[in-house]
Amino acid sequence: MDKKLQVILVNESDEEIGVMEKIEAHRRAVLHRAFSVFIFNMRGEMLLQQRAFTKYHSGGLWTNACCGHPSPGEETGVAAHRRLEEEMGFKTELDEIFDFTYRHSFDNGLTEYELDHVFIGYWNAPVFPTREEVNDYCYLTLNEIKSSMDAYPEQYTIWFRIVFPRVASWARKNMSIVQ
Repeated sequence: MDKKLQVILVNESDEEIGVMEKIEAHRRAVLHRAFSVFIFNMRGEMLLQQRAFTKYHSGGLWTNACCGHPSPGEETGVAAHRRLEEEMGFKTELDEIFDFTYRHSFDNGLTEYELDHVFIGYWNAPVFPTREEVNDYCYLTLNEIKSSMDAYPEQYTIWFRIVFPRVASWARKNMSIVQ
């Protein structure tokens, strides 16, 4: 089995308990390790991406800069850096700020059940998204994102709707440029 198509199964304490093929883990709703990367520019705006319409779930929805799963044997922070470059075309320093667990079932029979590590980074240069992964992108203020999510929640991924308030709170407390 291709190592890149496997996810790391974990318990509620984020201790590794095995590996499983990614789609099978989503079919069986097995808790596995994941990460989400949030990028801000010097104006305090957050980078959002619109997922490619061809994604196996949540295609065409808006979300954070990138998400993914570390491969077996890969450190979560290394995987976050790898995925950011694969999806958005740039490298930057990332800091993990917290983790959270969520579970959500989709209409296509797949379930996200993830212990998600949240990383923050900063970028003030051009973005070069991979079209197979990203349909569009933009930078918005936290207030613009909240207003848009309040008016059109169905246009955002479920995990983004869950974690955005906590990331926004963190940013307002820890970043002098965010309002």
